[in-house]
Amino acid sequence: MLAACGSPPPANPQTSQGLPRPVPPIAQPLPPDDGPLPSAAPILQAKSRWQPVRWADVPGFESDALNEAWNAWVRSCERPTAPWSALCPEIRRLSIADGAQQREWMRARLQPYRVEPLTGTTEGLLTSYYEPIFEASRRVTARHTVALWQPPASLAQRKPWFTRKEIDTLPEAQAALRGREIAYLADPIDVLILQIQGSGRLRISEADGSQRLVRVAFAGTNDQPYRSVGRWLLDQNLIRDASWPGIKAWIAANPQRVQEMLWSNPRMVFFREEGIDPATASQGPRGAQGVSLTAGRSIAVDRDSIPLGAPVWMQTRGDALNTQRLVIAQDVGSAILGAVRADYYAGSGDAAGELAGRLKQGLQLWVLWPK
Repeated sequence: MLAACGSPPPANPQTSQGLPRPVPPIAQPLPPDDGPLPSAAPILQAKSRWQPVRWADVPGFESDALNEAWNAWVRSCERPTAPWSALCPEIRRLSIADGAQQREWMRARLQPYRVEPLTGTTEGLLTSYYEPIFEASRRVTARHTVALWQPPASLAQRKPWFTRKEIDTLPEAQAALRGREIAYLADPIDVLILQIQGSGRLRISEADGSQRLVRVAFAGTNDQPYRSVGRWLLDQNLIRDASWPGIKAWIAANPQRVQEMLWSNPRMVFFREEGIDPATASQGPRGAQGVSLTAGRSIAVDRDSIPLGAPVWMQTRGDALNTQRLVIAQDVGSAILGAVRADYYAGSGDAAGELAGRLKQGLQLWVLWPK
């Protein structure tokens, strides 16, 4: 979904109905002598091997505030994947338990596995995404001139569809999008941010002067390749700081080149509008699993390495984020590829956006799988 801006990866060809299959154990260094070795065999996925470990080898397991993650886990039970359906009644009951009871249940029912690539180091990469919030208008105004579109009716008939530049310049493409406008924003870079994040919230001024808060969610692309405008600016030796503040600073100094920069990315993302229930306004958008994301507790993964719905233990150390915590694999992303790779859902608004813009650091993952 969000991190996605593209189609989810294909189902794992080496599993049955999405479930990993055991493989013969391989030689591994013995962990510290703090308990019996796990009897479970390693598990193979298309892009990763899960190596069984002791609970004592899961860093920070005794200190995480599990209740913060439990709500995200309960949401996964709205759309449970095998083998979680059988455990979901217990997971729901434990939502009102204390941390000690939740930990005791996890030790009894789950086996931790360290996620490793088939070759190479066990440390991977953590990035982050968020849900931006922007002002918008239902109609064109002196300020609001940049459209967000629903998918055009001809999207499935022409693959790939028109590029970003062609959408801006060809009458045929413009005619196909006429009447498909959801709303208009003031800044083309804000539109690009929405397209990269795959979702966002809009405070829309309606034609009658009223205002309402809505969500725009990912609904498809033109099937053109994604090209980073930050990478384009770096390759042109135009900037040294490819963060969004750095990109916006360059734009302010070079407004005549904004269109050229935007056209360097041929991909266009289309959206659908969704209402926001005030009772659930704190919840995030729906991820690829089909459930609402939870800030700080939902991640996007490569599901050729980790199945959607799986609880995952995450450890990362860096300037942007230091944490050891329980998260739930609830989303995918076109750029989230590899065995030890995750995109951390930071939440909505400016503070989440600031974290998402800075977070790019080392990562270790452990899948927690039913015994």
